[in-house]
Amino acid sequence: MHRRHESIPLLQAASESPTLAQLTRLTRDSTARLKAIEPLIPPSMRASIQAGPIEGMTWCLLVKGNAAASKLRQLLPSFEAHLRTKGWDVQHIRVKIQTRTES
Repeated sequence: MHRRHESIPLLQAASESPTLAQLTRLTRDSTARLKAIEPLIPPSMRASIQAGPIEGMTWCLLVKGNAAASKLRQLLPSFEAHLRTKGWDVQHIRVKIQTRTES
């Protein structure tokens, strides 16, 4: 028996798979959270921060460098409060420092 495998667009695959659909929702939610707090982030730091994973009521921010992470940790209470006023049930924001991988 010979099967033909046809490629399908990523969005179609995501909508047809519950796991991928959930991952897509979480990614969009994480990106929306970052956009919501962007005005609270100092402009010089914005390029070094990325939206990370959401695990329950904990959200993760990915940060390039120790100095930015340290400053960001000082701002977390205001980020959490701001997100709660926007309707997100964020109880904790975790900061993870991105490390460079060497090839």
